[in-house]
Amino acid sequence: MTQKTIQLATAPDLVEQVYARLLDAISEGSLQPGTRLNQEELAAGFSVSRQPVLQALRLLKKDGFVEDAPGRGVQVTQLDVHWIAQVYQVRGSLDALAVRLATERGAKIDPELMQQGRGVHQTRDVQAMIQADLAFHRAIYQASGNPLIAQSIDLHWHHLKRVMGAVLQSSHQRQTVWDEHDAIANAIAAGDADEAVRLVQEHTQQASVQLTARLSEQIQNLKTGAQA
Repeated sequence: MTQKTIQLATAPDLVEQVYARLLDAISEGSLQPGTRLNQEELAAGFSVSRQPVLQALRLLKKDGFVEDAPGRGVQVTQLDVHWIAQVYQVRGSLDALAVRLATERGAKIDPELMQQGRGVHQTRDVQAMIQADLAFHRAIYQASGNPLIAQSIDLHWHHLKRVMGAVLQSSHQRQTVWDEHDAIANAIAAGDADEAVRLVQEHTQQASVQLTARLSEQIQNLKTGAQA
Protein backbone atom coordinates (compact mmCIF):
# COMPACT_ATOMS: atom_id res chain seq x y z
CA MET A 1 0.00 0.00 0.00
CA THR A 2 2.86 2.37 0.86
CA GLN A 3 5.68 0.95 -1.27
CA LYS A 4 4.78 2.68 -4.52
CA THR A 5 3.73 6.20 -5.34
CA ILE A 6 0.07 6.69 -6.22
CA GLN A 7 -0.43 10.07 -7.85
CA LEU A 8 -3.65 11.76 -6.72
CA ALA A 9 -5.39 14.59 -8.51
CA THR A 10 -5.65 17.96 -6.76
CA ALA A 11 -9.46 17.81 -6.76
CA PRO A 12 -11.66 16.76 -5.12
CA ASP A 13 -10.34 17.46 -1.65
CA LEU A 14 -7.17 15.51 -0.83
CA VAL A 15 -8.50 14.46 2.56
CA GLU A 16 -11.49 12.81 0.89
CA GLN A 17 -9.23 11.05 -1.60
CA VAL A 18 -6.87 9.70 1.05
CA TYR A 19 -9.81 8.67 3.20
CA ALA A 20 -11.45 6.81 0.29
CA ARG A 21 -8.24 5.00 -0.69
CA LEU A 22 -7.53 3.89 2.87
CA LEU A 23 -11.14 2.89 3.47
CA ASP A 24 -11.12 0.71 0.35
CA ALA A 25 -7.84 -0.91 1.40
CA ILE A 26 -9.18 -1.64 4.89
CA SER A 27 -12.60 -2.92 3.82
CA GLU A 28 -11.14 -5.10 1.06
CA GLY A 29 -8.44 -6.54 3.31
CA SER A 30 -5.33 -5.02 1.70
CA LEU A 31 -4.69 -3.43 5.08
CA GLN A 32 -5.25 -6.19 7.65
CA PRO A 33 -6.59 -5.72 11.20
CA GLY A 34 -3.78 -4.60 13.48
CA THR A 35 -1.69 -3.06 10.69
CA ARG A 36 0.07 0.07 11.92
CA LEU A 37 -0.50 3.14 9.77
CA ASN A 38 2.49 5.45 9.54
CA GLN A 39 1.64 9.00 8.52
CA GLU A 40 4.98 9.67 6.83
CA GLU A 41 4.85 6.45 4.79
CA LEU A 42 1.26 7.05 3.73
CA ALA A 43 1.98 10.66 2.77
CA ALA A 44 4.93 9.52 0.65
CA GLY A 45 2.88 6.73 -0.93
CA PHE A 46 0.09 9.13 -1.91
CA SER A 47 2.47 11.99 -2.85
CA VAL A 48 0.74 14.37 -0.44
CA SER A 49 1.72 16.22 2.71
CA ARG A 50 1.08 14.74 6.15
CA GLN A 51 -1.90 17.03 6.81
CA PRO A 52 -4.50 15.30 4.57
CA VAL A 53 -3.27 11.92 5.83
CA LEU A 54 -3.69 13.05 9.44
CA GLN A 55 -7.21 14.34 8.77
CA ALA A 56 -8.17 11.16 6.89
CA LEU A 57 -6.94 8.98 9.75
CA ARG A 58 -8.99 11.04 12.20
CA LEU A 59 -12.10 10.45 10.09
CA LEU A 60 -11.35 6.73 9.83
CA LYS A 61 -10.95 6.58 13.59
CA LYS A 62 -14.29 8.35 14.09
CA ASP A 63 -15.95 5.84 11.74
CA GLY A 64 -14.44 2.86 13.55
CA PHE A 65 -11.92 1.67 10.96
CA VAL A 66 -8.79 2.91 12.77
CA GLU A 67 -7.92 2.76 16.47
CA ASP A 68 -5.08 3.80 18.75
CA ALA A 69 -2.17 1.39 18.52
CA PRO A 70 -0.31 0.09 21.60
CA GLY A 71 2.28 2.64 22.60
CA ARG A 72 1.64 5.36 20.05
CA GLY A 73 0.21 5.86 16.57
CA VAL A 74 -2.80 4.16 15.03
CA GLN A 75 -3.61 0.81 13.50
CA VAL A 76 -6.40 -0.81 11.51
CA THR A 77 -9.18 -1.69 13.95
CA GLN A 78 -9.38 -5.31 15.02
CA LEU A 79 -12.52 -7.15 13.95
CA ASP A 80 -14.99 -7.37 16.82
CA VAL A 81 -17.78 -9.95 16.85
CA HIS A 82 -20.15 -7.91 19.02
CA TRP A 83 -19.69 -4.81 16.87
CA ILE A 84 -20.35 -6.75 13.66
CA ALA A 85 -23.54 -8.23 15.15
CA GLN A 86 -24.71 -4.70 15.94
CA VAL A 87 -23.93 -3.57 12.38
CA TYR A 88 -26.07 -6.42 11.08
CA GLN A 89 -28.95 -5.29 13.34
CA VAL A 90 -28.86 -1.84 11.74
CA ARG A 91 -28.53 -3.28 8.25
CA GLY A 92 -31.49 -5.59 8.88
CA SER A 93 -33.74 -2.68 9.77
CA LEU A 94 -32.70 -0.62 6.75
CA ASP A 95 -33.02 -3.59 4.40
CA ALA A 96 -36.53 -4.24 5.71
CA LEU A 97 -37.52 -0.63 5.05
CA ALA A 98 -35.97 -0.78 1.58
CA VAL A 99 -37.83 -3.93 0.46
CA ARG A 100 -41.13 -2.61 1.78
CA LEU A 101 -40.76 0.66 -0.11
CA ALA A 102 -39.55 -1.14 -3.24
CA THR A 103 -42.56 -3.46 -3.11
CA GLU A 104 -45.00 -0.61 -2.62
CA ARG A 105 -43.53 1.11 -5.68
CA GLY A 106 -44.03 -1.99 -7.82
CA ALA A 107 -40.31 -2.42 -8.37
CA LYS A 108 -38.62 -5.42 -9.97
CA ILE A 109 -35.02 -6.52 -9.51
CA ASP A 110 -33.11 -7.01 -12.77
CA PRO A 111 -33.04 -10.77 -13.60
CA GLU A 112 -29.64 -10.34 -15.24
CA LEU A 113 -28.20 -9.11 -11.94
CA MET A 114 -29.54 -12.26 -10.28
CA GLN A 115 -28.05 -14.49 -12.97
CA GLN A 116 -24.68 -12.78 -12.72
CA GLY A 117 -24.72 -13.21 -8.95
CA ARG A 118 -25.29 -16.95 -9.23
CA GLY A 119 -22.46 -17.19 -11.75
CA VAL A 120 -20.05 -15.33 -9.50
CA HIS A 121 -21.03 -17.56 -6.57
CA GLN A 122 -19.72 -20.56 -8.49
CA THR A 123 -16.29 -18.97 -9.07
CA ARG A 124 -15.36 -18.83 -5.37
CA ASP A 125 -13.75 -15.44 -6.04
CA VAL A 126 -14.17 -13.83 -2.63
CA GLN A 127 -14.10 -10.18 -3.69
CA ALA A 128 -16.37 -10.89 -6.66
CA MET A 129 -18.86 -12.68 -4.36
CA ILE A 130 -18.87 -9.74 -1.96
CA GLN A 131 -19.42 -7.26 -4.80
CA ALA A 132 -22.25 -9.36 -6.25
CA ASP A 133 -23.94 -9.54 -2.85
CA LEU A 134 -23.58 -5.79 -2.42
CA ALA A 135 -24.93 -5.17 -5.94
CA PHE A 136 -28.10 -7.09 -5.11
CA HIS A 137 -28.78 -5.12 -1.96
CA ARG A 138 -27.91 -1.82 -3.62
CA ALA A 139 -30.44 -2.62 -6.33
CA ILE A 140 -33.09 -2.89 -3.60
CA TYR A 141 -31.98 0.39 -2.02
CA GLN A 142 -32.28 2.11 -5.38
CA ALA A 143 -35.65 0.47 -6.05
CA SER A 144 -36.93 1.83 -2.72
CA GLY A 145 -36.91 5.35 -4.14
CA ASN A 146 -35.41 6.71 -0.91
CA PRO A 147 -31.77 7.75 -1.42
CA LEU A 148 -31.25 8.18 2.32
CA ILE A 149 -31.30 4.40 2.78
CA ALA A 150 -28.23 3.84 0.60
CA GLN A 151 -26.48 6.83 2.15
CA SER A 152 -27.21 5.60 5.67
CA ILE A 153 -26.09 2.03 5.05
CA ASP A 154 -23.00 2.64 2.91
CA LEU A 155 -20.59 2.98 5.85
CA HIS A 156 -22.01 -0.15 7.48
CA TRP A 157 -21.32 -2.13 4.31
CA HIS A 158 -17.63 -1.25 4.55
CA HIS A 159 -17.56 -2.87 8.00
CA LEU A 160 -19.43 -5.90 6.66
CA LYS A 161 -17.08 -6.23 3.67
CA ARG A 162 -14.20 -6.49 6.15
CA VAL A 163 -15.68 -9.44 8.00
CA MET A 164 -17.02 -11.08 4.84
CA GLY A 165 -13.57 -10.92 3.27
CA ALA A 166 -11.84 -12.27 6.38
CA VAL A 167 -14.28 -15.15 6.81
CA LEU A 168 -14.78 -16.15 3.18
CA GLN A 169 -11.02 -16.49 2.62
CA SER A 170 -11.08 -19.64 4.73
CA SER A 171 -14.67 -20.81 4.22
CA HIS A 172 -17.48 -20.50 1.69
CA GLN A 173 -20.56 -18.35 1.39
CA ARG A 174 -23.54 -20.49 2.30
CA GLN A 175 -24.99 -22.30 -0.69
CA THR A 176 -28.51 -20.91 -0.24
CA VAL A 177 -27.58 -17.21 -0.39
CA TRP A 178 -28.73 -16.63 -3.99
CA ASP A 179 -31.84 -18.76 -3.45
CA GLU A 180 -32.64 -16.33 -0.63
CA HIS A 181 -31.96 -13.37 -2.92
CA ASP A 182 -34.28 -14.87 -5.53
CA ALA A 183 -37.05 -15.34 -2.97
CA ILE A 184 -36.73 -11.72 -1.83
CA ALA A 185 -36.78 -10.45 -5.43
CA ASN A 186 -39.81 -12.61 -6.23
CA ALA A 187 -41.73 -11.33 -3.20
CA ILE A 188 -40.99 -7.73 -4.25
CA ALA A 189 -42.12 -8.43 -7.82
CA ALA A 190 -45.29 -10.12 -6.52
CA GLY A 191 -46.18 -7.05 -4.47
CA ASP A 192 -46.06 -8.97 -1.16
CA ALA A 193 -44.38 -6.46 1.12
CA ASP A 194 -44.86 -8.45 4.34
CA GLU A 195 -43.28 -11.54 2.80
CA ALA A 196 -40.41 -9.52 1.34
CA VAL A 197 -39.72 -7.99 4.76
CA ARG A 198 -39.86 -11.39 6.45
CA LEU A 199 -37.48 -12.91 3.93
CA VAL A 200 -34.92 -10.11 4.03
CA GLN A 201 -34.90 -10.08 7.84
CA GLU A 202 -34.38 -13.84 7.88
CA HIS A 203 -31.66 -13.49 5.25
CA THR A 204 -29.82 -10.84 7.27
CA GLN A 205 -30.16 -12.81 10.51
CA GLN A 206 -28.71 -15.95 8.92
CA ALA A 207 -25.80 -13.98 7.49
CA SER A 208 -25.13 -12.41 10.89
CA VAL A 209 -25.21 -15.73 12.73
CA GLN A 210 -22.99 -17.48 10.19
CA LEU A 211 -20.36 -14.79 9.80
CA THR A 212 -20.07 -13.87 13.49
CA ALA A 213 -19.76 -17.56 14.42
CA ARG A 214 -16.96 -18.07 11.91
CA LEU A 215 -15.27 -14.84 12.93
CA SER A 216 -15.40 -15.92 16.59
CA GLU A 217 -13.80 -19.21 15.61
CA GLN A 218 -11.03 -17.45 13.69
CA ILE A 219 -10.31 -15.08 16.57
CA GLN A 220 -10.17 -17.99 19.02
CA ASN A 221 -7.82 -19.90 16.73
CA LEU A 222 -5.52 -16.89 16.53
CA LYS A 223 -5.47 -16.58 20.32
CA THR A 224 -4.76 -20.29 20.69
CA GLY A 225 -1.95 -20.08 18.13
CA ALA A 226 -0.41 -17.09 19.87
CA GLN A 227 -0.42 -18.90 23.20
CA ALA A 228 1.09 -22.11 21.78
